[in-house]
Amino acid sequence: QVQLVESGGGLVQPGGSLRLSCAASGTIASINAMGWYRQAPGKQRELVAAITSGGSTNYTDSVKGRFTISRDNAKNTVYLQMNSLKPEDTAVYYCNANIKSRRSYYFYDYWGQGTQVTVSS
Repeated sequence: QVQLVESGGGLVQPGGSLRLSCAASGTIASINAMGWYRQAPGKQRELVAAITSGGSTNYTDSVKGRFTISRDNAKNTVYLQMNSLKPEDTAVYYCNANIKSRRSYYFYDYWGQGTQVTVSS
Protein backbone atom coordinates (compact mmCIF):
# COMPACT_ATOMS: atom_id res chain seq x y z
CA GLN A 1 0.00 0.00 0.00
CA VAL A 2 1.30 3.43 -1.01
CA GLN A 3 0.10 6.72 0.45
CA LEU A 4 0.80 10.37 -0.23
CA VAL A 5 0.25 12.72 2.70
CA GLU A 6 0.24 16.46 2.14
CA SER A 7 0.71 19.31 4.57
CA GLY A 8 1.27 23.04 4.59
CA GLY A 9 -1.85 24.60 3.14
CA GLY A 10 -3.73 27.46 4.74
CA LEU A 11 -4.85 31.05 4.50
CA VAL A 12 -2.34 33.70 3.44
CA GLN A 13 -2.54 37.32 2.38
CA PRO A 14 -1.67 38.36 -1.18
CA GLY A 15 2.08 38.60 -1.56
CA GLY A 16 2.66 36.05 1.16
CA SER A 17 4.32 32.64 1.05
CA LEU A 18 3.45 29.04 1.84
CA ARG A 19 5.37 25.80 1.60
CA LEU A 20 3.58 22.57 0.76
CA SER A 21 5.03 19.17 1.55
CA CYS A 22 4.02 15.73 0.33
CA ALA A 23 5.52 12.55 1.74
CA ALA A 24 5.12 9.18 0.06
CA SER A 25 5.08 6.13 2.30
CA GLY A 26 4.45 2.41 2.09
CA THR A 27 6.01 -0.43 0.15
CA ILE A 28 7.83 1.82 -2.33
CA ALA A 29 10.42 0.43 -4.69
CA SER A 30 10.96 3.47 -6.90
CA ILE A 31 9.51 6.91 -7.66
CA ASN A 32 9.61 8.60 -11.04
CA ALA A 33 8.17 12.07 -11.46
CA MET A 34 6.44 13.90 -8.63
CA GLY A 35 4.28 16.95 -9.01
CA TRP A 36 1.66 19.34 -7.76
CA TYR A 37 -1.73 19.98 -9.32
CA ARG A 38 -4.43 22.39 -8.29
CA GLN A 39 -8.15 22.72 -8.77
CA ALA A 40 -10.07 25.90 -8.21
CA PRO A 41 -13.87 25.92 -7.82
CA GLY A 42 -15.56 25.44 -11.16
CA LYS A 43 -12.29 24.78 -12.97
CA GLN A 44 -10.45 21.71 -14.18
CA ARG A 45 -7.48 20.32 -12.31
CA GLU A 46 -4.25 21.72 -13.75
CA LEU A 47 -0.58 20.86 -13.43
CA VAL A 48 1.28 23.47 -11.40
CA ALA A 49 4.79 22.02 -11.29
CA ALA A 50 6.57 18.72 -11.74
CA ILE A 51 10.02 17.31 -11.02
CA THR A 52 11.70 14.19 -12.33
CA SER A 53 13.75 11.78 -10.27
CA GLY A 54 16.83 13.48 -11.71
CA GLY A 55 15.69 16.92 -10.66
CA SER A 56 14.45 18.39 -13.95
CA THR A 57 11.51 20.72 -13.38
CA ASN A 58 8.69 22.31 -15.31
CA TYR A 59 6.07 24.87 -14.30
CA THR A 60 2.84 26.23 -15.64
CA ASP A 61 3.39 29.73 -16.99
CA SER A 62 1.31 31.48 -14.33
CA VAL A 63 3.61 30.38 -11.49
CA LYS A 64 7.03 30.69 -13.14
CA GLY A 65 9.35 32.85 -11.06
CA ARG A 66 7.08 32.58 -8.00
CA PHE A 67 6.86 28.86 -7.20
CA THR A 68 9.71 26.38 -6.75
CA ILE A 69 9.33 22.62 -6.71
CA SER A 70 11.96 20.42 -5.09
CA ARG A 71 12.27 16.89 -3.77
CA ASP A 72 14.20 14.89 -1.22
CA ASN A 73 14.63 11.42 -2.68
CA ALA A 74 15.92 10.00 0.60
CA LYS A 75 12.66 11.04 2.29
CA ASN A 76 10.37 10.33 -0.69
CA THR A 77 9.09 13.87 -0.28
CA VAL A 78 8.26 16.65 -2.70
CA TYR A 79 7.90 20.31 -1.78
CA LEU A 80 6.30 23.35 -3.34
CA GLN A 81 7.57 26.72 -2.18
CA MET A 82 5.01 29.34 -3.15
CA ASN A 83 6.01 33.00 -2.99
CA SER A 84 4.27 36.21 -4.07
CA LEU A 85 0.93 34.46 -3.81
CA LYS A 86 -2.03 35.93 -5.64
CA PRO A 87 -5.78 35.47 -5.08
CA GLU A 88 -5.92 33.49 -8.33
CA ASP A 89 -3.64 30.88 -6.73
CA THR A 90 -6.51 29.93 -4.44
CA ALA A 91 -7.32 26.26 -4.98
CA VAL A 92 -7.06 22.78 -3.55
CA TYR A 93 -3.53 21.57 -4.22
CA TYR A 94 -2.94 17.89 -4.88
CA CYS A 95 0.31 15.97 -4.79
CA ASN A 96 0.92 13.37 -7.48
CA ALA A 97 3.66 10.77 -7.80
CA ASN A 98 4.46 7.98 -10.26
CA ILE A 99 5.44 5.08 -8.04
CA LYS A 100 6.39 1.45 -8.35
CA SER A 101 5.60 -0.51 -5.23
CA ARG A 102 7.59 -3.57 -4.22
CA ARG A 103 4.50 -5.66 -4.99
CA SER A 104 4.09 -4.46 -8.57
CA TYR A 105 5.91 -4.75 -11.87
CA TYR A 106 4.56 -1.41 -13.01
CA PHE A 107 4.53 2.27 -12.08
CA TYR A 108 1.19 3.82 -11.14
CA ASP A 109 0.05 7.34 -10.41
CA TYR A 110 -0.89 8.07 -6.80
CA TRP A 111 -2.63 11.15 -5.41
CA GLY A 112 -2.68 12.92 -2.10
CA GLN A 113 -5.89 13.93 -0.39
CA GLY A 114 -5.52 17.60 -1.28
CA THR A 115 -4.74 20.67 0.81
CA GLN A 116 -6.57 23.99 0.62
CA VAL A 117 -4.62 27.12 -0.22
CA THR A 118 -6.54 30.38 0.14
CA VAL A 119 -5.00 33.72 -0.79
CA SER A 120 -7.11 36.55 0.51
CA SER A 121 -6.85 39.79 2.42
